[in-house]
Amino acid sequence: MLRFFISALMVMWVLGSNAQEKPIDLNKKDTVTYKQSYGLRVGADLSRPLISFLEENYTGLEVVADYRLTQKLYLAGELGNEKKTIGVPLGSTIEDISGDLYDFTASGSYLKLGIDYNTYGNWYGEQNMIYIGGRYAFSTFSQTLNNYKIFNTDRYWSTDDFTPGSEQIGEFGSLNASWLEFVVGIKAELFKNLYLGTSARLGFLVTNKDPDNFKNLFIPGFNKVTDGSRFGVGYNYSISYLIPLYKKANSPADKKPVPVEK
Repeated sequence: MLRFFISALMVMWVLGSNAQEKPIDLNKKDTVTYKQSYGLRVGADLSRPLISFLEENYTGLEVVADYRLTQKLYLAGELGNEKKTIGVPLGSTIEDISGDLYDFTASGSYLKLGIDYNTYGNWYGEQNMIYIGGRYAFSTFSQTLNNYKIFNTDRYWSTDDFTPGSEQIGEFGSLNASWLEFVVGIKAELFKNLYLGTSARLGFLVTNKDPDNFKNLFIPGFNKVTDGSRFGVGYNYSISYLIPLYKKANSPADKKPVPVEK
């Protein structure tokens, strides 16, 4: 029995000696790899069909899309078409189109391409966005002058209204414009891979080809053009669906060593 205890003590001493020879790793690394979905997110703007339903003088449609390049960076764009009839009133009290000095219809398509940067830190598995971004946009369109009146202070021949004009009525095609956009927006996941988003846009007009005898007051994709200013504002409300293509592990941020006080 004594020999058994002595042998057991010897084995325990040898195992303990070997265990002490191995260094203890106090900075254990997380070996779990977290992967997130990368893919194409496509959808449509909700505001334009709604305005088309509510207003007789407007029709519009816009398709939105983005593609995830890195953990924070997205390639984004919008493709759309708008048609809007606008009247320029003679006075603030005249609301009927028959009282307008002239009215015209702007119709055309536009394309916007750029990038979005996600500033929001998601939990694992989330892909919500609070983002800032930029776009370069280009629009091709036409302007159709529907009616106009000759503004004349001498109303001898037409005491109740201005004289209707007829010489310049018609369509002016081959018009185009380009602009830069600054974008701020949000995209939130409602259900699996289904997102609801909204964005506000500030545009700066770079080029603008006006038709003869009057200026562009509305550019498809840019919205209203203000006289004497190159800036314009816009917005959209989108619903989109993410098509996952592959998964990629995110690169964790390197942690700086903490100095140990002696």
